[in-house]
Amino acid sequence: MYAMASSHSSSLVPHLNSSNPLFKKGLDPPQQVGLVRSLPDVCPKEPTGDSINLCDEPSIVADQHKWTIFHSKVNLPAALNDPRLAKRESDFFTKTWGQDFVETEVLPSPCLQPITKEHFSSYRQQTIQREKNHETWKKICPPREEFDRPAFSLPHDKSRADLEQVPKIFLKPDFALEDTLTFNAVLPWSHFSTAGGKGSRDLASSKLLQEKLSHYLDIVEVNIAHQISQRSDAFFHAMTSQHELQDYLRKTSHAVKMLRDKISQIDRVICEGPLRILRQALTRNNCIKVYNKLKLMATVHQTQPTVQLLLSTSEYVGALDLIATTQEVLQQELQGVHSFRHLGSQLCELEKLIDKMIIAEFTSYVRSDLNRPLEDDLHVLEEERLVSLVFGLLKQRKLNFFEIYSDEMMATAKNIIKQCVVCTVSQIDDIDSDIVTKLADQMRMMNFSHWFDLLQNIFSKFTIFIRRVKATLNVIRSVVLMVLDKNQRIRETEVTAAQKNIGRDSYVDSELAYLTHEGLFISDAFSEGEIPHPATSTNFQRNASPSSSEPSCSDSVSDPECTTDSSSSKEHTLPSVTPGGIEIMMNEYMKLTDLELGKIANSIQELLYSASDICHDRCVKFLLSRAKDGFLEKLNSSEFVVLSRSVEGFVMETEKICGRKSTSLRGALQSQANKFVNRFHEERKTKLSLLLDNERWKQADVPAEFQDLVDSITDGKIVLPDRKSGCIEERKPQDFLTVDGQKYAVVGTVLILIRIILEYCSCVDDIPSITTDMLTRLSELLKYFNSRSCQLVLGAGALQVVGLKTITTKNLALSSRCLQLIVHYIPIIRAHFEARMHPKQYSMLRHFDHITKDYNDHIAEISAKLVSIMDGLFDKLLSKYEVKAPVPSMCFRNICKQTTKMHEAIYDLLPEEQTQTLFLRINTSYRLHLKSQLSHLNVINDGGPQHGLVAADIAFYTGNVKALKGLKDLDLNLSEIWEQKR
Repeated sequence: MYAMASSHSSSLVPHLNSSNPLFKKGLDPPQQVGLVRSLPDVCPKEPTGDSINLCDEPSIVADQHKWTIFHSKVNLPAALNDPRLAKRESDFFTKTWGQDFVETEVLPSPCLQPITKEHFSSYRQQTIQREKNHETWKKICPPREEFDRPAFSLPHDKSRADLEQVPKIFLKPDFALEDTLTFNAVLPWSHFSTAGGKGSRDLASSKLLQEKLSHYLDIVEVNIAHQISQRSDAFFHAMTSQHELQDYLRKTSHAVKMLRDKISQIDRVICEGPLRILRQALTRNNCIKVYNKLKLMATVHQTQPTVQLLLSTSEYVGALDLIATTQEVLQQELQGVHSFRHLGSQLCELEKLIDKMIIAEFTSYVRSDLNRPLEDDLHVLEEERLVSLVFGLLKQRKLNFFEIYSDEMMATAKNIIKQCVVCTVSQIDDIDSDIVTKLADQMRMMNFSHWFDLLQNIFSKFTIFIRRVKATLNVIRSVVLMVLDKNQRIRETEVTAAQKNIGRDSYVDSELAYLTHEGLFISDAFSEGEIPHPATSTNFQRNASPSSSEPSCSDSVSDPECTTDSSSSKEHTLPSVTPGGIEIMMNEYMKLTDLELGKIANSIQELLYSASDICHDRCVKFLLSRAKDGFLEKLNSSEFVVLSRSVEGFVMETEKICGRKSTSLRGALQSQANKFVNRFHEERKTKLSLLLDNERWKQADVPAEFQDLVDSITDGKIVLPDRKSGCIEERKPQDFLTVDGQKYAVVGTVLILIRIILEYCSCVDDIPSITTDMLTRLSELLKYFNSRSCQLVLGAGALQVVGLKTITTKNLALSSRCLQLIVHYIPIIRAHFEARMHPKQYSMLRHFDHITKDYNDHIAEISAKLVSIMDGLFDKLLSKYEVKAPVPSMCFRNICKQTTKMHEAIYDLLPEEQTQTLFLRINTSYRLHLKSQLSHLNVINDGGPQHGLVAADIAFYTGNVKALKGLKDLDLNLSEIWEQKR
């Protein structure tokens, strides 16, 4: 006890100073000053405000895994400078790190400032008083080691010596006289007489043993008394604390007794009566619950007959709602009722049967809706029935009804074409259906007019079919979107209600006190209408209320007759898809997620796209079946244009209805268009080739229809005019083709070529998809005309092909003028194609640039050919020129004659500007040859006789040239024929 008191009193309590974050040691002021320290109080008092703040002390719970300064055990310098190490361990560093390691003086760290005594001055001022108190206590209270020995060395040594006299056997903890060895050691038999006699020696030994034991007892008692005297204060303090504790317990027991008496009185006077009333109220409520439960059981018992009645009127949604509600009631309200143990499985089987019935009726509805006569009536067939079926399918999560609808659409599309073909064939007398049994063969026997009427009929039927499908799918999609909107509004309402319930629960918790008495709560005694139970508030609580004897018609399970009335009212309130109708049909058991509903809405839109694709695919097969014998390739341009316009109109109409492009029909038409373009081009290329091979390159008369054709091209717009034979016969052909005020002398082939070019441009207008192909073919045609005309005229191929005797200058000039007419129309053709092409295709327009360059080069070659003809003539005539009389000489007469013939040949064919340019070049050639000949004859302009003769000839030539039409103002510049004098 002494050691325990010493250890408790010597413990140090850490203090937290507000000015210094370090923990410092301190001691409480002494309670008693004396040589012997008092023990602590058995029942220490609670710490007061002046005591140590326990929150500032280190927590062994919160800080048990956190390292603090109290975890520090030893440091490296202490380990290395341990003086107890042997000498052999002095070479620690060299042994570990090698002989090169040398101990050097450690320089002070520049990052650490030197520590002086002034740094500890504030700490010393704060702890100096505590140090003085500590020193004072050390003098008053000796260390723990001093408590193990007596306060005075002399008495302690004496008592120790006395205790050492006591044998050790008496001080053993297992000392027991019952043990034979212990008893013999304490009381040896040798000290007693054995023969019954009492000798003086034995008696003296016994007395000596008794005295020795008494002496041992006195020594122990004296030491015990000494120890008790030293610890008397602690004993008295413990006894005092024990008495105080007993007084506290006595007072507490008395207070508890009084409290129990008061509670007993309160229970007898205040609680027993009210609690009896509450128990009776609870009993009444339990009776009401039992009544409602029995009434609910009676209602559930009528579920199957009610479901049968609903199914007989095709009210699938009401039947499914009733089954779902009954299942939920069986699982929550009537769980464990033995009489209803088989009703759940029966309802499940009934629900599976309803699933099959809904799918079968939906299939029947779709088939009847799609296969009814295709008239212009686009109303939805039995819209109320469709809405009910869609709700049933959504409720049962039968989301594969799209596949049923798609299959029925495919079958209906096939049937539409079959009916159209049969109806058309039956109206044609030339086709005997008994001989030709197959519809495809019967269809191939039609001419274009009948076949095109059939195609138009199919297009119109399919247009009505797609519109009808769109109307039906719009109803389905509106139902899905309404369900989605309803779900979102229900979710928002639930969130708002949850927030209100949280506030209401907090209010109820604050107002109602729950008192436990026999396992009951006060809140259970109140009406459940104020605080509804979750299970009853969401199910059949509204079906039967205690205050009303008539069942509520708010739910289909409450009463069979009420359910029938509600279902019949649904049929009359759903003439169209309205939000009100949707809310009547929907209920809280619709558990489709927003994501699923969104996918269903997208699938409905894809179903409309699928309807368009199905119609286009069937039309493609219809076209391909007719195109097997090359029927479409043999159509003329007007027929194919009509076909193309009809197909394009149908495609545009379906795109307008569905909002998406279908490429299959356009692709099939494009394939046929490519074949048509090839045939169209080959026919016209062959025609042009035949015309060129028979062309004699003489000026042709221009019929009025060709002039009208050219006149129709105004402001760069190419439009083929309608042929009017009566007006053409009254108008006479013209010698020239007038284009933008200029006259063009042309051959018949060029007139046909102009019409062919305009036919290409018109085809592009009618069939935009073949623009690029037509551009390539037209470029090829223009290049062919250029190269073939060059071979026939410049290359003199017409001599062998047509049998011309020679290629005259008139032929050359006429060919040049024809080429100029084509060059005039190339920019107009280019603009026409450019306006109908995508910007990415503009690179193909470079073909027109190449063609223009080729044509201009060809025209330049013809001009050079005309000049070369005259150049050869000048060389031949002037090489024989002699300066002598008569004047004008025969040479100059022949030159003027040939020049006049040249002018007569080209003047009516070429414009005046080109004629002047051509004669300027001819004059230049003439000047060069004359200058060469005069130089050869050494005739100079010295005013001599020869110079006079030459001047007279030149004057004759000049006069003849300027006398020609259009060459009056031509600057011949013949002064350059004379050599300049040096």
